[in-house]
Amino acid sequence: MREYTNPPLALAPPVGGLADAVFRHAQEDPLYVALGRKDETGRWRDVTCAEFRDEVLALAKGLLARGVRFGDRVAIMSRTRYEWTLFDFALWTIGAQVVPLYPTSSAEQCFWTLYDSEVSAAVVEHEDHAMTIATVIDRLPQLRHLWQLDTGAVQDLYEAGAPLDDEVVHRHRQAVTPDSVATIIYTSGTTGRPKGCVITHGNFMFEAETMRVGWEPVFHSKKGDQASTLLFLPLAHVLGRMVEVAAILGKVKFGHQPQLSAAALLPDLAAFRPTFILAVPYIFEKVFNAARRKAEKEGRSGPFEKAVEIAVKYADAVEAKAWGTGPGPSVGLRMQHQLFDRLVYVKLRAAMGGRIRNAMTGGSGMDRRLGLFFAGAGVQIYEGYGLTESTAAATANPPQHTRYGTVGPPIPGVTVHIADDGEIWLHGDSIFQGYLNNPKATDQTLHDGWLATGDIGSLDEDGYLTITGRKKEILVTSGGKSVSPSQLEERVRDHPLVNQCIVVGNDRPYVAALVTLDREAVEHWLQMRGKPALPSAQLVRDSDLETEVRRAVVAANTLVSQAESIRTFRILAQPFTEEHGLLTPSLKLKRKAIENAYANEVEALYRA
Repeated sequence: MREYTNPPLALAPPVGGLADAVFRHAQEDPLYVALGRKDETGRWRDVTCAEFRDEVLALAKGLLARGVRFGDRVAIMSRTRYEWTLFDFALWTIGAQVVPLYPTSSAEQCFWTLYDSEVSAAVVEHEDHAMTIATVIDRLPQLRHLWQLDTGAVQDLYEAGAPLDDEVVHRHRQAVTPDSVATIIYTSGTTGRPKGCVITHGNFMFEAETMRVGWEPVFHSKKGDQASTLLFLPLAHVLGRMVEVAAILGKVKFGHQPQLSAAALLPDLAAFRPTFILAVPYIFEKVFNAARRKAEKEGRSGPFEKAVEIAVKYADAVEAKAWGTGPGPSVGLRMQHQLFDRLVYVKLRAAMGGRIRNAMTGGSGMDRRLGLFFAGAGVQIYEGYGLTESTAAATANPPQHTRYGTVGPPIPGVTVHIADDGEIWLHGDSIFQGYLNNPKATDQTLHDGWLATGDIGSLDEDGYLTITGRKKEILVTSGGKSVSPSQLEERVRDHPLVNQCIVVGNDRPYVAALVTLDREAVEHWLQMRGKPALPSAQLVRDSDLETEVRRAVVAANTLVSQAESIRTFRILAQPFTEEHGLLTPSLKLKRKAIENAYANEVEALYRA
């Protein structure tokens, strides 16, 4: 199949702007709990629709009092926290445009974003962020205000706006239309300087309402409960932003978690007890590997692996029955599944808060087997696909019709087309308006409303999309063989000891790979084998460890022909990091930067 259109849902056409929902919900149901927020003691407390409306209104007045006007651009540089959402909706209330910055951005990354978008004010989380911007502020004459959250910026703005009449804010809000620009989100810059994606209120509203109506059952743990989620994705990323918007518009209670470490995340999952979560596949990989390590430490490695096998078989049989290709789980399989549910799966769900039965994921590909495992363990993961330019999800597996290993069919109102060269093209009301100040890049990407994604994929007979690689990342060996590196890299990364993998071989005689290790997993592996802890430089020369990584490479090579297979590899002592310019803020590999940084190691892979 070369093209598939999912008919739009019968939704009312969007009117007004995103902030209207805040005021509408407060008027219709003022005591409804809109958000959860941690207080000074670390305890979660409820924030009602009326309370959130009042805070948004007070902050909007303060922003107006400090000179922010309709159409102005204001940057936010912070981790995921309550105040980001408060500023988003306050700024949207007065028709301002929000420009997000990753909290890990360098001074030069900040400079380019602030300069290119002509930001007039910026909100930062703490002193380190303020100092980062201060180093380039002399090159930003248009930047008039810098507010710092941890020094009382919100309260200061409340006080500044107190004398203003509420009606001043409402006049601004009523001027916002679906065509008004809501945000400028800069791409991660894997292939060059980041570009600012212009996204409107209408783009967000179409996406949020479509997901709310089409995926509403996914948001609940059981019928009739209040949907809730803990947001730990970065709000600088379009997926995290979409979760925020959809939660506010759809009256889904949500809280913010700024740290992705297990030590911080797991206690908050237990305390907040969300009914569903959204995360990148990396998070689910971490949860799975942590569960496996725990079982090994407790001497239950064999039963755990059996539980994994049963979960995968069970979910695979359920999927086959749903698609009419099998009878479903046998009586024996159901009995084994029930046993392991009591012994293993319930503990996994408890670690995620106890109420989660559904989750959504995107941002990168998820291994089919991992998805089957979680489904068999009682947590259905719905994988989707999208870009900043498509305002997050363009495709998603629908409730009750998941096809593991795919990113689902187009969401309602979106069309997916596969071009002659395999590139995925998208069309629909969530497609962005173009790149800010960059008509050349816009013309190269948008064609009569169609978004050329740069991703390569295929559609099956039911319109489900499978991503196979990036157009610009296709390697061509000196023998003329085209190789898509992503599926090889993902399969190598399936090994619990592997952290990252990058495949090389462009204009080379064969394909090779650089591999980094998951330090926590390796420490556990050493401990379980009675080996002493080793410095990184010695660790990568351990013959047993090399054998483990070789197994991962051999497993990956089963996916491709001999000409496309990884012939040799090298284990690196240090991971690729954002701090060294080798990863984007959304953890994507910067291929050219990595190959340049490890040029000697790459050359060594091809020495006779």
